[in-house]
Amino acid sequence: QVQLVESGGGWAQPGGSLTLSCAASGSMFSRFSMGWYRQAPGKQRDLVATVYSSGFTNYHDSVKGRFTISRDNAKNTVYLQMNKLKPEDTALYYCNFRGGGIDYWGQGTQVNVSF
Repeated sequence: QVQLVESGGGWAQPGGSLTLSCAASGSMFSRFSMGWYRQAPGKQRDLVATVYSSGFTNYHDSVKGRFTISRDNAKNTVYLQMNKLKPEDTALYYCNFRGGGIDYWGQGTQVNVSF
């Protein structure tokens, strides 16, 4: 059974940094795309960043230049380095592994940005 376990969420001041990690167990995901989504209260879940098996990445415009997504296929892990955090980055962050028509989701990790 596939499980995605996220870690690294928490609280940061505006301008601060946090790093999220998401590790998968149960299979190998080197050919899957890996991504991070976020959902603020009362809002839809939005794509934050994706890293494809090729290494190509794409980002939501609001995080370009501040967030960096990366992956370690040997560890079945995807990371999201978040710098220059803003209060509007506050949300529940979910990792996603996608491939072969299947989506796997983590349970979510909360990120709060405030003074």
